[in-house]
Amino acid sequence: MAIWRDVKGAGSAPSTSSTVVTIGTFDGVHLGHQTLLARAREVADAAGEQVVAVTFDPHPIAVFAPDRAPRLLSDLERRVELLHEGGADEVRVLAFDRAMAAWSPDEFAQRVLVDDLRASHVVVGQNFTYGSKAAGDVACLAAFGADHGFVTEALELAGGSEEYSSTLVRRLVESGDVVGAAAVLGRPAEVNGVVARGEQRGRELGFPTANVPVPEAQATPADGVYAAWVLDFDGAASGGSPERWPAAVSVGDNPTFEGVSRRVESYVIDRTGLDLYGHRIRVELVERLRGMEAYESLEALVEQMHADVDRARAILA
Repeated sequence: MAIWRDVKGAGSAPSTSSTVVTIGTFDGVHLGHQTLLARAREVADAAGEQVVAVTFDPHPIAVFAPDRAPRLLSDLERRVELLHEGGADEVRVLAFDRAMAAWSPDEFAQRVLVDDLRASHVVVGQNFTYGSKAAGDVACLAAFGADHGFVTEALELAGGSEEYSSTLVRRLVESGDVVGAAAVLGRPAEVNGVVARGEQRGRELGFPTANVPVPEAQATPADGVYAAWVLDFDGAASGGSPERWPAAVSVGDNPTFEGVSRRVESYVIDRTGLDLYGHRIRVELVERLRGMEAYESLEALVEQMHADVDRARAILA
């Protein structure tokens, strides 16, 4: 997978003489994005060309209004991975800044699509905009492409009554509706991170957990308890698939105890002696069991934890 960060030509050029390009922020790579990738893949396969997904880092809003920048559904590494899984041969990561934001629609299309990627076909969503002040739209891109040798195809990204969007997924995830989020993503909502040492209270209560601090910039589920799968990428055999276990997961700061920072705590069900400290894991959230609550006693908390584990085990069976 080639990743390109410079619109001035640094890095390897596509290996084919022309390419099929799809463009977007692609946060989360939801089903709407996957529709674009699938169509680009179909066109490229018929023409013997490569698919190049063009994305931006940082998120454009973060450049102009950092305080309004959305919490991301996936970091850049995971986004690239998902784009590749969706059908992209290469991912072009454009380092978005104020200079690039000032490019006119024609300058963007000329520099990125014509000069660098030699696009023969460009696939975008119907609401795609680009260039300074988002002045370019699908009609603008189609007219430019007609004069510069590429076809523009705009697809509807609707799912049911609402258009697929990263904003929709973010709203569902942050409200705790991970079932709804999965329906838009086409896979479970997830949290990725490295397991850190906590206070080990879970171990003392009989429920040792793998703790992942909540990244400030990442969209994470509402506080509560979830049934989930935990994937351990550092426990896999060389070249093999990650280990995958059912889990009961707590998201939040645990109001029963004071001074606990917000985190994702995963109790792997029916596994003893599991040591995941320092491991890269992915927590795939399947269903929200309940909201976060404070308990008057440790006995009441442990009783509820047993009930949560039993329910998670049944859901994931």
